[in-house]
Amino acid sequence: MDLNPPAFSTFTHDGLPIAYFDEGDPSGDPILLIHGFASSANVNWVFPGWLKTLGDAGYRVIALDNRGHGASGKPHDPSVYHPQSMAGDAVALLDHLGIADAHVMGYSMGARISAFLTLAHPNRVRSLVLGGLGIGMVTGVGDWDPIADALNAPSLDVVTHERGRMFRAFADQTKSDRKALAACISTSRDLLSVEDMGRIAVPVLVAVGTKDDIAGSAQELAALIPDAVALDIPGRDHMLAVGDRVFKKAALEFWAKVGQA
Repeated sequence: MDLNPPAFSTFTHDGLPIAYFDEGDPSGDPILLIHGFASSANVNWVFPGWLKTLGDAGYRVIALDNRGHGASGKPHDPSVYHPQSMAGDAVALLDHLGIADAHVMGYSMGARISAFLTLAHPNRVRSLVLGGLGIGMVTGVGDWDPIADALNAPSLDVVTHERGRMFRAFADQTKSDRKALAACISTSRDLLSVEDMGRIAVPVLVAVGTKDDIAGSAQELAALIPDAVALDIPGRDHMLAVGDRVFKKAALEFWAKVGQA
């Protein structure tokens, strides 16, 4: 675990301050990282070692705090948290940095945002890594209303729903704005169709932990995408798969192969 966060900068998009870092080799191929729900760029990408891994491999590493998260703006209006809007923040960051296109990797909610980004702006994405979200991208990931209830509860002690407790504890641990997260979870779960997945024309890696009970099958999602491969991350659940060394090794091999194509 790397506990030394980089310096963050801020730009404004859609009336909101968006925090981001731009690290690694400035002349390397850019990789844009989009974190998951209730997380942040530090929690998903710095502390589990992704920034160091990718920087050491010679990449330019860019990550943003999604709206509602980290050091970015945190509106309490659910209407601003649809994946299309959050994908817009990511594209605006590429514009802000003068980057024409990048490899994109998202985890969980970030994977959903990354897929929406790729469909809306196919010329901006060189390749796509979808972590922590498989066929749930299309079929849904269960009932998340109890998570919103858990985030709005006066304390963790009164939350009985198992998944609700997990996310409430995570939000408390990361000192998140729980009202913003509750607004986010209510509208950020827009689904993509089978036809949508078939329109993704870049190389894709779909990576899901074998003990992940949220994401759904990596293989089923990969089968819908013309140029996709699936990865099982052995013995990892939804929270622990993100920093797994098997995931990192597979992602590096995937990008090396894409770079040679």
